Amino acid sequence: MEGRAYAAPKGLWPRRRGKPGHDERAKTMFLIGQYDSPFVRRVAIALRLYGLAFEHRPWSTFGDADRIAPYNPLRRVPTLVLDDGEALIESTIILDYLDELVGPEKAMLPRSGADRRKHLRICAFASGLGDKTVSLLYERVLRKEQLTLWVERCQAQIGDVLKVLEAERARVATPYWLGDRIGHADIAVACVVRFTREAHPQLFDTVRYPALSAHAERCEALAPFREIVQPLAPPKG
Repeated sequence: MEGRAYAAPKGLWPRRRGKPGHDERAKTMFLIGQYDSPFVRRVAIALRLYGLAFEHRPWSTFGDADRIAPYNPLRRVPTLVLDDGEALIESTIILDYLDELVGPEKAMLPRSGADRRKHLRICAFASGLGDKTVSLLYERVLRKEQLTLWVERCQAQIGDVLKVLEAERARVATPYWLGDRIGHADIAVACVVRFTREAHPQLFDTVRYPALSAHAERCEALAPFREIVQPLAPPKG
């Protein structure tokens, strides 16, 4: 599949409007990467919630590395290629651009102060958790003889971050992390919880992490989460 175009939804955010005389069909940004990645999925869901049209190119970092390389020499995803050809790499940078594009009133991140720092902290934990769960998956499927020390370290990091996120989410009574409106932290946590469950089911269970489980279920019930999803397909060693 070469790609799939996503129009702006009619739901949570107004559609981005182009300049007078601008034909939005002529060019659109495209997102590279598969939706089983929590990082790619996080960006795609943000695009949908912001009402920004994009094309999806579900290229694999292993099977399609040569196709990714011209846009990102690291051959990593997500990579977002803008309509003028500029390529943005790393989910944090991409989301910062999207926030700037939609403006501070619509951005899914507090403008400043303690709320912003708290939100970014949760995002950082979710991103780090994603890094560790991906690393542990690669260790399992790509290395014939796993390095015990590395596996134990990754498992400890994953477990400790989940404990912190569980405790912090349990203290929040609102539907989302900072109130009634979904934010980047909510999306990041929900995406990485799903990935962790699929990649390492022995490391996550609903009894041990009830607040995180409830948070993930709430997010996964939203239309963009239901639409933008892909069962985990690990690389083959």
